[in-house]
Amino acid sequence: MENRTEQVDVVVVGGGPGGSTVATLLARRGHSVVLLEKEKFPRYQIGESLLPATVHGVCKLLGVSDEMEAAGFVHKRGGSFRWGTNPVPWNFLFSISPEFSGPTSNAYQVERARFDEILLRNAARCGADVREECDVTGAVQTGGRVTGVTYRDADGAEHEISAAYVVDASGNRSSLWRATGGERTYSEHFQNVAVFGYFNGGGRLPAPNSGNILCEAFDEGWLWYIPLGDDLTSVGAVISRENASQVQGDREAALLKFIGRSTYVKDMLKDATRVDDDSMYGTVRIRKDYSYANTRFHAPGIVLIGDAACFIDPVFSTGVHLATYAGVLAARSINSVLDKSVTEERAFAEFEGRYRREYSVFYEFLSSFYNMDQAEDSYFWRARKVTNLSESSFEAFVSLVAGGYSQERVLTDGEQVAARFARSSEDLARAAERTGGMQSDSGQRMNHLFATPVVREVMEEMNALQANSGESREVVEPPLLDGGLVPTGDGLGWTEPAMVAG
Repeated sequence: MENRTEQVDVVVVGGGPGGSTVATLLARRGHSVVLLEKEKFPRYQIGESLLPATVHGVCKLLGVSDEMEAAGFVHKRGGSFRWGTNPVPWNFLFSISPEFSGPTSNAYQVERARFDEILLRNAARCGADVREECDVTGAVQTGGRVTGVTYRDADGAEHEISAAYVVDASGNRSSLWRATGGERTYSEHFQNVAVFGYFNGGGRLPAPNSGNILCEAFDEGWLWYIPLGDDLTSVGAVISRENASQVQGDREAALLKFIGRSTYVKDMLKDATRVDDDSMYGTVRIRKDYSYANTRFHAPGIVLIGDAACFIDPVFSTGVHLATYAGVLAARSINSVLDKSVTEERAFAEFEGRYRREYSVFYEFLSSFYNMDQAEDSYFWRARKVTNLSESSFEAFVSLVAGGYSQERVLTDGEQVAARFARSSEDLARAAERTGGMQSDSGQRMNHLFATPVVREVMEEMNALQANSGESREVVEPPLLDGGLVPTGDGLGWTEPAMVAG
C-alpha cells in the first residue's frame, strides 16, 4: 500500500513551553496541529525559575492555572541579589511593579519536568496531536518555501508531514532553524558556561520570601540558588568563557569550588548534600550559555521560537518567558494568516518585531547589569532608560524583570483575556453545531473548521461586536510597533488597530 504524505495545517517541532504554547493556541482556533517531541515526557530540563508574566499571563490564557496551583510549586515573590558594589544583598518584590501588584505579584519556582508536562498534556487536551519520541530529521522545502518536515518515530520508521507552517521550538541544539536561510549571531559580551547541580537540605531565606531566587556574584561569575521544594535546591555557577577551563574534568569539584568563593550561597549550603543518586537531579551538568540571536526568526513556511531563535543570559530567568511569549506571537500570526484575516507579510512582521523588541531590551539592560562597579540604584536607573517606562526607576526595573515591559494584556491581564477567549469559544462551539462539525473519536477537532462560511461569519460578527462594545474599548491596546497590528480581543490573532478602536 502506498505510504502517502500526511497533511496538516501546522507542525510544531519541540514540546517545551514554547512549543506547547503555540500548539495549544493554534488548536484552539480549530487548526490541525501535530507536535513532534524527540523525548518521552517527563524529561529533565534546566531553567526552573518563572516570571509573573508567564504564570499569570500565558498560563492563564492556556487554561492551566488551576493545575499550576495544584502542583504545589514553590511561590516566588521576587529575588535577592548580592551584586555590584553593595556588599549586602538587595531585594525586590514583584508587587512593586504596577503590572503585577495584588494577586498576580508572585511567580513559581518549578521542576521543569513537571511544568513542561503540564503544558504538553494541556496541548493534547486542546486538540493538538502530540507525538513523543519522534525525532525530526529535516525540513521539506518546495519552491523556496518550507512545506513540512521528515521525522523518525520510536520504532525507527521514517515519516513525512506536509504543513502550511512549521514552528521550530526545538531548542538550541537543533539545526532546523537553518531552513530560514539566516545565520546565528553570538554575543561578544555574554559567552558564559554554567556548571550546576542539585542539593538536599539547603537553607532558605526568611519567610515570606523563602521561595525567592538568590543570585550572588563572585570574582569569576555568579551563582544561582533556586529553592524547588522544602528540601531540593538548584545551584549553578555561571562563569565567563575565559574561566571555562576551570570546569574541565571533575565537574562536582568545580561547582563546589565556585560555591566556596561565595558568601551567602556557601552559608545556605553548609548543612546540605548534593543529590548524587540515579534520578534526573543526580548529575552535575555543564551548559554553554552563549547568548545569540538568529538573523531571521521566520521565512516562508517556518517560524522560530524560544532557543531555536535566540537565547539570553539567564540571570533574570527570562528563558521560559521569551519562549512562551514567542509562542503566543507565532500563534497569533499563523492563526491570522490561516483565517485569511491578515496577510502573511503583515502578520510575521508583527511577530518578529515584537519578539526582537522583547529580546533586545533584556540584552541592552544586561549589558550594563554585568558592570559590577555600580550600586543597585544605577541598575534601576538603567532599567528605566532602556524600557522608557514612566514609572520610577525601581518600578521600571521590577516591571522589566517580571516580564511586563511589553505592556501586553495577554501577559499583564491574563484573567480578562482568558475570559474573552472563553466567550469566543462558546460562540464558535455554537457555530460548529450549525455547520454539523463533530469531533473525531480521538477528541481532535476536525480539520479546517474555520474554512466554513458560517464560522467565518460568526468571527466577523464577533469582531464587529468587539469594535463597538464599551467593554472592548477598555481592553484595546495601542500598536506596539509603528504602523503595526494589535491583538484581537481573545489574544489569539492580529487585527488592524482601526478594527478594534471603534
